[in-house]
Amino acid sequence: MTSSPAPCPRPGCTDGHIMVTGFCDSCHRRRPDGARAVPARPASEPSGPPRRGAGPAADALDNDGLLILPHVPSPRPSEAATTLTVPLDGGRRCGVDNCAGTIGVTYGGGPALTHGYCPRCGREYSFEPQLGPGDRVGDHYEVLGHLAVGGLGWIYLAEDTQVPGHHVVLKGLINTDDAVARRAAVEERRSLTTFHHRDIVRIVTYVQHQVSGEGEPTGYIVMEYVGGRTLEWIRHASDAELTALFDGSFGIGHVITYGCKILGALEYLHAKGLLYCDMKPENVIHYGRDIKVIDLGAVRRIDDRSSHLVYTSAYAPPKPERDRRGFHIDTDLFTVGRTLETLASRADPANGLAEHSFKALVRRATHEDPAARFTSAAEMSRQLWEVFREHQALSGHEPYPERSTRFEPTAAVFGAEHGTVPALDHWTGRRGPEVPELSIEAPDPEDAARAMPVPIPDQHDAAAVLIGGLVSGSPERIAEEAGRDPALSTVETSLWLCRAYLDAGDTDRARQWLGRAGEQSGAYDWRIFWHRGLLLLATHQIQQAMSEFIAVYASLPGETAPKLALGFCAEHLPAEGRRPEDYYEAVWRRDRTQGSAAFGLARLYLRQGGRARAVALLDEVPTTSRHYDSARIAAIRVLTGRLAGVGPTADQLAEADQRLAQLGELAQHLAGSGAWDRLLAEVRENAFVCRPADGWGQRFPAGPRFGTTDTPQGWSALLSRSLKGLADQALSASDRGDLLDRAYAALPRTANLREVLRGRWRTT
Repeated sequence: MTSSPAPCPRPGCTDGHIMVTGFCDSCHRRRPDGARAVPARPASEPSGPPRRGAGPAADALDNDGLLILPHVPSPRPSEAATTLTVPLDGGRRCGVDNCAGTIGVTYGGGPALTHGYCPRCGREYSFEPQLGPGDRVGDHYEVLGHLAVGGLGWIYLAEDTQVPGHHVVLKGLINTDDAVARRAAVEERRSLTTFHHRDIVRIVTYVQHQVSGEGEPTGYIVMEYVGGRTLEWIRHASDAELTALFDGSFGIGHVITYGCKILGALEYLHAKGLLYCDMKPENVIHYGRDIKVIDLGAVRRIDDRSSHLVYTSAYAPPKPERDRRGFHIDTDLFTVGRTLETLASRADPANGLAEHSFKALVRRATHEDPAARFTSAAEMSRQLWEVFREHQALSGHEPYPERSTRFEPTAAVFGAEHGTVPALDHWTGRRGPEVPELSIEAPDPEDAARAMPVPIPDQHDAAAVLIGGLVSGSPERIAEEAGRDPALSTVETSLWLCRAYLDAGDTDRARQWLGRAGEQSGAYDWRIFWHRGLLLLATHQIQQAMSEFIAVYASLPGETAPKLALGFCAEHLPAEGRRPEDYYEAVWRRDRTQGSAAFGLARLYLRQGGRARAVALLDEVPTTSRHYDSARIAAIRVLTGRLAGVGPTADQLAEADQRLAQLGELAQHLAGSGAWDRLLAEVRENAFVCRPADGWGQRFPAGPRFGTTDTPQGWSALLSRSLKGLADQALSASDRGDLLDRAYAALPRTANLREVLRGRWRTT
C-alpha cells in the first residue's frame, strides 16, 4: 500500500505536499529541515558526509568499499554565477521546422557567431542569454547570472525570493526557435520529474517566462542548485589545487570512485528505459562528498531510433558507428569509458598490475566492436570495483573479501609440491647417493588446467540448474542425454562436458564439445576463451593458451582467475612480456584464499635465491585457509632444502627446528600416516649433507629432532635411524632393501660394516 505524500510544513503553504524529490508541489520549496531529498541510505551504503574538520583519512573507504571523496565546499552564489557572456562553440543544428542547417559557425578563425541567420532556411537565430541579473522567472525566482551553457540551453543561477538564501538552477533553450531542442527540453522535463536517485540532479518544478519580442513564452526547468566543482575542473586544476582538495594526490582510486557512482546513476536510467547519451566530465559535479550527474538534455528512450542525437563527439563512438546504429546501452558505457580515460590522464596511476587492469577495462568499454563492450552498467561497475580492490591490495591495504561473480570458489591448487611431505620414492627412486635439491620447476600444465577455477553457470541457461548438481565422473551419459533432449542442448551443457572430458584426459572429446559451445555462444563469450585456454594448457600448448587467457583478462579485467592462469603461462614463457610474479602478486595480495598464487610466488622467489622471502610469503597464508597446513610444511622444507647446491644456514636450521616443534596437532596427524617420519628424515638428510666442515656452531638446535651432539658420527647415526624407520613403510621388498642400504651407507665406515654384517646375520 502506497502512503500519501506528507503536507508541506511551511507557514503559509496550505495546499502543498512534499513530493518524492523533497520539494513542495505548491510553493516549490525544500523541506524546512533541509534533509536531502533522497531516502535514507541502506546499511550497505555510506551515511552523509562528515563535518568539515572531522573528515576521514584520505584513503578511508565507505560502506560500499569505495573511497570517501574529499569535501568540496559549495562556492558562494556570487562566485558561482557570472554576468559575462561566454563564447559558445560553433556548429549547432538550426532545428527550426526540423531544418538540418548548421548555425553559429566561425568565420576567419574568429569566435562562433551568437546571432545571425541560418544559411539553409534563412531564419534568424540568437544564442545570447535571454535572462540577465535581476530578471524574475515564475514570479519568485530572481536571476543572479548564468552558470554555464549546455548542449541545448543556458543554465542560470537564481534565488528564491520567497525563501531568502535558497538558490535554484534555471535551464532554458539557447535558440528558442529550435524545434528539436524544444522536444528535447520536454523530454528532459518529463524525465526529471520522475527521477529519484541520489546521484542525479533533481527537478523542483517547471515554469514559463515571456521575453519581450518573443512570440511565445520560454519554458524553464527549475532544478536544485548543486554547488561544487565539475570533474572537468578537476581535470584541469593545478597540482597545488588538487593536493589541497584531495589531501595529497589525485589518484586512480578517486577516478574509479567517480566511475562507480556515475555507472550507478546510468544503471538507474537504463532500468527506466532511458539513455543518457552525453556523459563527460563537464556533466558531473563533485559537491560535498558526493557527485551529481547533471544536464539531462540529451536523455532519450533506449528504443528511440528517429529523434536527433545530442552528444559530445570527443566522448561518443566514431561517426560511422553513430550513423549506422545510433545509441545503445553500450554507447552510454563507451562515454563512461572515455570519461574515465580522460580523468585518469590527470591522476596518479594505479599500482602494479592494477594499472594494466584499469587500461584493459577502458579498452573494453571503448572497444571498436560494440559486441565486445560491456553489456550493462552493473557489469562494468563490478569490474571497475574489482580493479579498485586490486589497486588497494597492491597499495598495501588489507584485502577486501568478496566472492567472484564470474568464477566458482575452488579448493584445488597447483604447484603446491613444497607443501606435501615427500613419499618414499624420494629415497627409493634415486639412482645414486646424491640428495635431490628442492624443486623450483613450474608445475605440470595438465595439473594446472584441472586446478583452475570454474566459471559460474549462467542462471539464464536452461540447463544451469541440472549441470550445477553434477560431478564430472560420467560425461558419457550426459553427452548422450544432450544429444536427445533439446533442453540440454545449451552452452552450459557443452562447457560442462568439455571440462568433464578434460578431467578424464580425453582431450579430443573435450575439443568437440568446446566447438559446439562456440557455435551456440557469441563471438565474444569469455567462457569460450577460458575453456579453450584450459584445453590448450592440458595439451601443453602454453603459448596459444596464454593468448586465450589474455582475451579473458581483456573481458574481465577485475577478476583474479585469468591473472592466475596468465601467471602460470608466464612461468613457462618468461620472455613473453610481463613477469609471472606480477600476476601472482596481484592475485595473492587481493585474495589470500588463492593458494596457487602463494605457492607460485614462493617458487619464483626461490628461483631468485630468496629463501627467506619465500618463507615470509608462505607465512602470510592465513590460519583460516585450507592451504595453511601445506604452507607450514612448505616453509620447513624451504628452510632446510638444497637450492642450486646451497644448503640452509645455521639460523635457518634452528628456525626449522622451532617450526617442527610448533606443528602440534598437525604433527600428530602426520605421524598417524607416517608422513612425520618422512618429513623428519628429509630435514635430517639435508642437514647432514649440508653440514659445514666445522659444524653448525652455536646455533645448532640440539634436541629430539637433531640429536644432542653436532658431530659427523652423531648426524650419521641420527640419519641412519630415520632411514631404517622409513623401511618399515615400504610396501615391497625392493623398496625396503633400498632404504636399508641407504641407512647403512649413512653410518661411518666401521659402524657401516658392523651394521651390514648384523643385518646379514639377522636375515640368515
